[in-house]
Amino acid sequence: MPRADARTVAVVAALGALAPLVTLVVWRRQDLLGVALALLCVLLVMVAGVATSAARQGDSPEPADRSAAVGPLELMPHGIDADTLDALDSRDALRAVRDRRRGSGGLSDR
Repeated sequence: MPRADARTVAVVAALGALAPLVTLVVWRRQDLLGVALALLCVLLVMVAGVATSAARQGDSPEPADRSAAVGPLELMPHGIDADTLDALDSRDALRAVRDRRRGSGGLSDR
């Protein structure tokens, strides 16, 4: 069985979410069946949203050279973990860490 396209899944899930929504509006049920229909509607809307996002990601072409798309190497903070990046807010602090890692060659301006 072939795998379904993301657009097809999005359309089917959106139409599937419409049926319980209309049922809820017409019946105005406020019991366990109404809650189940509401949860089914929310689930199908979430599936439609994820499928739409996947379809949009599939449409965007990937760059041929990944390193050129990310940025120049001198601006990339190699060897810095995520906790350090969270602690550093400004570009000056990142530049200071990068300069410290490179070493100043024995010279200091301070």
